[in-house]
Amino acid sequence: MKRFTSILVLFGFILIIVAGCSSSASSNTNKIIIGIDDKFAPLGFRDENNEIVGFDIDYAKAAIEKMNKEVVFQPIDWSSKESELNSGRIDLIWNGYTITDERKEKVLFTKPYLKNAQVVMTRSDSSIFKMKDLSGKVVGVQSLSSASDALNANEIASKIKTVTEFKDNVFALSDLKIGRIDAVIIDQIVAEYYMTKEQDTYKILDESLAPEEYGIGVKKGNEDLLTELQKALDELNKDGTATKISEKWFGEDRVLK
Repeated sequence: MKRFTSILVLFGFILIIVAGCSSSASSNTNKIIIGIDDKFAPLGFRDENNEIVGFDIDYAKAAIEKMNKEVVFQPIDWSSKESELNSGRIDLIWNGYTITDERKEKVLFTKPYLKNAQVVMTRSDSSIFKMKDLSGKVVGVQSLSSASDALNANEIASKIKTVTEFKDNVFALSDLKIGRIDAVIIDQIVAEYYMTKEQDTYKILDESLAPEEYGIGVKKGNEDLLTELQKALDELNKDGTATKISEKWFGEDRVLK
């Protein structure tokens, strides 16, 4: 009898634990977890106080507020972004995420919200002035980024001596500064930001590799979230919030309407 009673008590505890876990999971339905690269200035990065800031951060906060939900920013390994999304560890990929045909096969995208291009960044004293000057040089790119895709699609790729992949652009630019590599293929928006900080250190070639557009990635099958998010973004465009955020970070309205 005692043994039977003990089993009942144990079973009761299990039910309480399961119920507690179930309650915890349901309470998280009001949270939107956004996967970001926290070294991607000026879209998403850490400031001098180690706070995550940037255009995409402010834009996301405003959109999620429109959706009456709570936002959580989760720094991730950018090379694993689609895996993070499809595993359910994050709800959105939102941090300078370029729309490509290959990525469309893996995720759902919102409408484009920013234009961008991949450009070549070198040291200010470099002898590289044109795309053809990359021949025989060591070039850096962020691993599994659209910069890598843009470079591979250009004929100069076959003439480059070595392509070095980096976890993020900060490491790439650090190696560029000390001369370990000769150039970096990088998002124009990011390159322009660093030029405002260290204009005597770097220069950007006039030629660009590829025009592109940023979108927000949503897990396939989650059309409801995509629709809700796009509605919020459209409202931000209409009420002028998107323009104000853009002017704060870029000095002008760059948001696609």
